[in-house]
Formats: sequence, structure tokens, C-alpha cells
Amino acid sequence: MFLKDQIPTWFSVAGYVIVAIISAATLPHIFQHLKWYHVAVIYVFAPVLAFCNAYGCGLTDWSLASTYGKLAIFTIGAWEGASHGGVLAGLAACGVMMNIVSTASDLMQDFKTGYMTLASQRSMFVSQIIGTAMGCVISPCVFWLFYKAFNNLGVPGSEYPAPCALVYLNMSILGVEGFSALPKNCLKLCYVFFIAAIVVNAIRDAVGKKRAKYIPLPMAMAIPFYLGGYFAIDMCVKSLLFVWQKLNKTKADAFGPAVASGLICIF
Repeated sequence: MFLKDQIPTWFSVAGYVIVAIISAATLPHIFQHLKWYHVAVIYVFAPVLAFCNAYGCGLTDWSLASTYGKLAIFTIGAWEGASHGGVLAGLAACGVMMNIVSTASDLMQDFKTGYMTLASQRSMFVSQIIGTAMGCVISPCVFWLFYKAFNNLGVPGSEYPAPCALVYLNMSILGVEGFSALPKNCLKLCYVFFIAAIVVNAIRDAVGKKRAKYIPLPMAMAIPFYLGGYFAIDMCVKSLLFVWQKLNKTKADAFGPAVASGLICIF
């Protein structure tokens, strides 16, 4: 059923071109530092990156859309430069790239589910269009509610600090000003921890599974620095489920992820 009810290739290509034209025409009016040719260049290179993201997400169940968005930050930001609003242009370009690339992986996951459940490919695509159209209205409304309800929305130290926004802002500044925007010895620390992470992972792979579980994961250690200390407390509470796994492994494996997600949301 799923393979029989396919979407024509010409329809996909034509739809992508139409969306690209609409984006190139409208986005510069919303973000004045982002030019139409910036959007056009993004849409030219985005299909290759979208394929890579969809393929990688299919293998690992982890979308790297943010990573491809950072490429747009550095490229467009350096292209425009500080004198022409490269910081804002880079951030806007990041949003465009992330939307294209993340949509590819999301669609692939949905189509995979449709393939497994013998659903209609065209019906799923129509549902995606309806959901996307609803999101275009609902998402700005939800953001506007938060924006009006909290005067310090996105400010570090507030109830909703938006730590990733600060990270992306600093990346955009770095893309425009270069390494000179970094604090003193920051680049040396990056080199040291980059090499240390590779060494630790190499040791984990070399010692085997039994011993590797006693060696910390560099990625897990980096998350609190990336998102902030308050998130680390939530993860610590979640890690207490390790005790549950020792007491009743069957129930812990079955219900652990759901309980852990609930605890993270509560705390």
C-alpha cells in the first residue's frame, strides 16, 4: 500500500522550487539583513544536507539539524560581515537551514512509520501539509503569549533563559568577527578538551563493554555546560532510576524512559 501510493517526483521538485521562491521573496522583508540571494543559496545546498540528515537520523534516531544550521550561521555571517548585519543574517539563515534539514528527517521518520503500518503515503503527506499550516499559526501565537507574559523571556537567569539562544548568538558573533571574538585562552581550552574527548572515547572502545561502563561519556559530561546547570539537576534525578533497574530490571526497562521523561518535565 505504501509503495503503491507514491508521490510523483515532479510534484516534490516543483513544490520545493515554489517554497524556495516564496521564502526568497518574503524572508528579506521579515529579516532585513537577510538578502534574497542568501535564501537562494541555502535552498540550493540544503537538499544535499537534508539527505545526509535524514540518512543519519535513520541510522541513529538523532537529527543533527542544529549542526547544519551552524554551517549556515558561519557561512552567511562571514559573507555579510559585521558592518552589514552579519550576526542577524547568520541567525536568520540558521533558522531557514534548520527548518529544511529537520523537515527531511521528520518526514523520513513519519514515512518509515507509514511503511511499517501499511499506510497511504499521499494521505500522510496531506496530513503533514495540514499540520504544517496549523503550526504556522499556532507556533507564533504560543511564542507571542510567552513574550507578553514574561518581560525577561530569554534573559539569562530568568525563568525561561533559553540557553541555546545564547549559544547560537555567540556562534553568529564568532562567524562574523572570527577567533578574535573569543576570550583569552578559549581556543586553547577547545583544543585540549577536543583531544581529551577523542582520547576518552578511544579508551572506552579499547577496554571493552564491561569496563567501558565505568568510564564517563564525554558527550554526557558536556551537556550541562551546553544547556546550563539547572538541566543537570533534572538529569541527576532521572539517573536515580538506575536503582530501580537494580531492583526490578524488567519493569525498569519497560517503563524507565516514560518515568524518566516525566521526572525531567516535573523538575
